[in-house]
Amino acid sequence: MNKNSRKSGMGINEGGTSFELFRKMILTDYKLARISRETSLLGRKEVLNGRAKFGIFGDGKEIPQLAMAKIFKNGDFRSGYYRDQTFMMAIGVLNVKSFFSQLYAHSDLEEEPVSSGRMMTSHFGTRLLNKDGSWKNLITQKNSSADISSTAGQMPRLLGLAQASKIYKNLRNLKKTHKMFSHNGNEVAFGTIGNASISEGLFWETVNAASVLQIPIILSIWDDEYGISVPNKYQFSKRNISDLLSGFQRTQKENGIEILRVNGSNYMDLTKTYVQADKIARHEHIPVIIHVTDLTQPQGHSTSSSHERYKSKERLEWEMKNDGLKKFRDWILNFQFQTDPDLVRKIADGDSLNKIDVEAKEYVLQEQKKAWKAFQTPIEKIKNEAIRIFQKLHYAFPSKKWIKNSVQELLTIKQLHTKKSIFRVVRRSLYLLSKEESYQKECLIKWFKKKYQEEQENYSSHLYSISEKASVKLTEVFPVYNKKNFCEVDGRIVLRENFDKLLELYPDLLIFGEDVGKIGDVNQGLEGLQKKYGESRVFDTGIRESTIIGQGIGLALRGLRPIVEIQYIDYILYALQIMSDDLACLQYRTKGGQKSPVIIRTRGHRLEGIWHSGSPMGGLINYLRGIFVLVPRNMVKAAGFYNTLLAGDDPALVIECLNGYRIKEKLPENLGYFRTPIGIVEVTRIGKDITIVTYGSTWRIVHEAAEELSKINIYPEIIDIQSLLPFDLQKDIGKSLRKTNRLLIIDEDVPGGASAYILQKVLEEQNGYYYLDSPPITITAQEHRPPYGSDGDYFSKPSVENIVEKVLKIMQDS
Repeated sequence: MNKNSRKSGMGINEGGTSFELFRKMILTDYKLARISRETSLLGRKEVLNGRAKFGIFGDGKEIPQLAMAKIFKNGDFRSGYYRDQTFMMAIGVLNVKSFFSQLYAHSDLEEEPVSSGRMMTSHFGTRLLNKDGSWKNLITQKNSSADISSTAGQMPRLLGLAQASKIYKNLRNLKKTHKMFSHNGNEVAFGTIGNASISEGLFWETVNAASVLQIPIILSIWDDEYGISVPNKYQFSKRNISDLLSGFQRTQKENGIEILRVNGSNYMDLTKTYVQADKIARHEHIPVIIHVTDLTQPQGHSTSSSHERYKSKERLEWEMKNDGLKKFRDWILNFQFQTDPDLVRKIADGDSLNKIDVEAKEYVLQEQKKAWKAFQTPIEKIKNEAIRIFQKLHYAFPSKKWIKNSVQELLTIKQLHTKKSIFRVVRRSLYLLSKEESYQKECLIKWFKKKYQEEQENYSSHLYSISEKASVKLTEVFPVYNKKNFCEVDGRIVLRENFDKLLELYPDLLIFGEDVGKIGDVNQGLEGLQKKYGESRVFDTGIRESTIIGQGIGLALRGLRPIVEIQYIDYILYALQIMSDDLACLQYRTKGGQKSPVIIRTRGHRLEGIWHSGSPMGGLINYLRGIFVLVPRNMVKAAGFYNTLLAGDDPALVIECLNGYRIKEKLPENLGYFRTPIGIVEVTRIGKDITIVTYGSTWRIVHEAAEELSKINIYPEIIDIQSLLPFDLQKDIGKSLRKTNRLLIIDEDVPGGASAYILQKVLEEQNGYYYLDSPPITITAQEHRPPYGSDGDYFSKPSVENIVEKVLKIMQDS
């Protein structure tokens, strides 16, 4: 008799009925593990035979993922990495056909519901949104945030996914309004990561923050002792990860993390370990790390190379002997359960398991064939439509033999993998016929335009929200002032009073970051608000920019509205990878299946010192497509942006002017309600001689220069961009150029930074080139960062005198 069977805690001591349920569960798990393994094996073959571009699979990790799935409940969230296919199958959100559809990059959302073919294979996620962009009821389904390839990049959002449970538990007033997002905070956030990826700083930053926050996380480390081709001894110190993490282990006197270690091929121990972890995380809100050891990776890291190149003969033999699926099978065959001397029960014999093996292989092959057929059918349809049009085109131009050859080229493609093959033939034909006219040619053009637009939608849609709450759909609401008793206050007071009103209007609004809580941020824009609204809504964090952003992403994924603060824009570089790889492309890579409307608050532009005067806008706008980049010139405008964003559902970066907190501004009466429009420029000074385009802190410099120029009868038109992403949706800058015929762009980024982006938008997209009588000119900062001191600022960034002199030269030259 298997002694461990009586100690399993799985209810098999109670007799026949209970044992049959246990037996059924084991065989169901075995079959699913076999299906997952066969999926990996066949998936690799599909890449090697040329049907797919790249493959990365979860073979070797099947058994612990089955155990993890047993404790994953509706409402829970996963933030994992690209080895979790067995888990995703076990919780019922991934099937074999859709797995192969992703492998083939099928752009049909019905066939490939994770990403519509946008993410490579084994990048998982669930649809959190309805087709109209509204939220699904997340507590009635099992949820997974969308994976990213960058290792450990899934860790920061794990914090927010888990912290949301703590927030919902503490903020009882959200129980009715947010009942589709949480059931009294009882949800757990599950993280997964490979052993080598714990070398990344994002892992340690996340573990440290989780230990401080004390939130319900179960983080599994799949340890197969390699990271790509590099063994553990080059990845981290100590012999094993558990020892390395031991300093975080909770004690009776101090909070920390519970650290558990378990062999990845021991089904019963794995099940008990995950049940234990669930009790700790779900009921005590204490983070748990499960170090799953002795795992294998039978096919190596990916289809890019063979693991025989870097693993020793002894290691390869060990992996074959200790394959988790093999050991699971052996355990099933050796399992015996005896309730009385005359009755010994077994789970299954070899013939039964062989039958399951055959059924699993046949099932996977059948589903793969279905996926391939579904992938090829629409391509074949496009090809056949093109052939029919080309055949008619040949009748119109019988002397052009290349048309007949094009038909033959399409007909002779035996395995048509891509739409690209068809469109290349069609487009080549159109430019060869550029000087010809015929009805058949017009039919081809019409067909091409229609089909090409459909494919653009397949591959290029959903970078930003398309819901009714999309921020660009919200109309401007002007600030209202008391004409008789208007109050002039420091800019920081405008922000503080507006944030106060927003916290009152939005009970799900959270504001956090370094120095945000107790002292009310470094510039006092949140002064006193923690005391008023409590530490669950306005709170401090450690100095850890990447995971501050990650917290925001996770909280927003769970229906809360976080404003996260990065103290200075110079330090946003710490978090740029998370903002770019995760947040910016979230709606795009899920084709509208997920959104995270987190608002990132920071400050920058004019001040003094290399690390407190940044304007790295060129870098940001290129890395952050998918996040609005908003550059208000004062605090009323900034407050208006926050009001707009909270009424919408897009993520955004708001960059406040660092030198504007003490400048006096009128305090609006309609705090919380006035809105700065997104993507709309503002003409702040009407002129006729030259259009000057700028934003942020340089706006004040430009207005000073305009006053000087007016003294010599030169009248610039000044346009405040306000929003870099999106940019001038109404094309008002081009309209201004029709009047002035001259363009000057003032930017405190480096040469060729944001100014190059602005030029491309104005000259190319708005056809501004056609209205110019003079070459467009830019005035930017120097290539280096500004040195400390007022003189450093003056000689490094655009000044009033720079602008006046440049305008004079433009006017003289023209």
